[in-house]
Amino acid sequence: MMSEEEQTESEKLPLDAWHRAHDARMVPFAGYEMPIQFEGIVAEHDWTRTHAGLFDVSHMGQLIVSGEGAAAALEQVLPGDISGLKPGRTRYSLLLNEEGGILDDLMVTNVTPTDGEPQYYVVVNGACKWDDIAFLREHLPDEVSLNHMEDRALLALQGPEAAAVLEDLMPGAADSLVFMQGTSVEWNGVQVGVGRQGYTGEDGFELSIPAAHAEKLATALVEDKRVKPIGLGARDSLRLEAGLPLYGHDLTAEIDPVSADLTFALSKKRRESGGYHGHDNISAALLNGPQRHRVGLVLEGRLPAREGAEIMAGEAQVGVVTSGGFSPTLGHPIAMGYVDAAHAEIGTSLEVQVRNKRLPARVAKMPFVPHRYYRGS
Repeated sequence: MMSEEEQTESEKLPLDAWHRAHDARMVPFAGYEMPIQFEGIVAEHDWTRTHAGLFDVSHMGQLIVSGEGAAAALEQVLPGDISGLKPGRTRYSLLLNEEGGILDDLMVTNVTPTDGEPQYYVVVNGACKWDDIAFLREHLPDEVSLNHMEDRALLALQGPEAAAVLEDLMPGAADSLVFMQGTSVEWNGVQVGVGRQGYTGEDGFELSIPAAHAEKLATALVEDKRVKPIGLGARDSLRLEAGLPLYGHDLTAEIDPVSADLTFALSKKRRESGGYHGHDNISAALLNGPQRHRVGLVLEGRLPAREGAEIMAGEAQVGVVTSGGFSPTLGHPIAMGYVDAAHAEIGTSLEVQVRNKRLPARVAKMPFVPHRYYRGS
């Protein structure tokens, strides 16, 4: 199947005209024209860290998997405990191929109505959503349905003032949730799905709304002086500081969850019971340790390392950078990448080849900037 990056023409987001009216610089990304920045990446990054930023993530795939046996069917391709996921709860998980390689990382929320059949709201990455949908349709049994909700937009409100902003706009929505919980509220006559999570390391919310009403919601949010529109550039620098991997860069089909340091996504119950793609290979990696590890790197100086930069120990290449950039919050370059197991311990001194220079680096604990998710008082 042709990936969205390979398509010759970019599609338009529901908020395309709205972004342009707010002076966004638009670039192709994941098959769409998307805003990379509005007033500047660093300014937008800092605003999200101190106030509330509004991100358009409508390129993501929003799916509903439903029917009797939906949880068991999802557990064949996800290593999480989906059957134990209570209504209104969200779980981070991984879509795995038969070898245990990561096809995507995703969020699953149990949205089963009180008197209805099981339903799971699944959000997948935009760059690979069509491949994900095809894979799921191939592996889900006929009695389980998959609905791709192409008529919905997805906005993310992130930052320390996000909860207060949302509570003012949709009373009761924010106060009813803690991190990794979801609900549905009515706003201006339409149902809005609200989940308390995000991709910045800050407290925040993802808002699923019919595309026809997305502009009205975005306008209502930025009319609040605590909110500004934020582009892809700041989204990337924020998630890097938070130590969150980006699919297609830090995660690929050749990388398993243990090497990726995502063992928290392997539910204890599922580790023991198995039954999901790649269980044997993943169990072996858990038992014996992986040959390589995803690690954080702190670099000296001001020059950032980018994806593909070689990580060196003396004259030997021991790894590769998968994401990197300058950290506005910390004031120095940071990166993440994969190194062999012998060089993965925190504090290990390494070098990164950037242009014609060897930059001193050390393995550092992630997240680089502490998460501020709201888990309740």
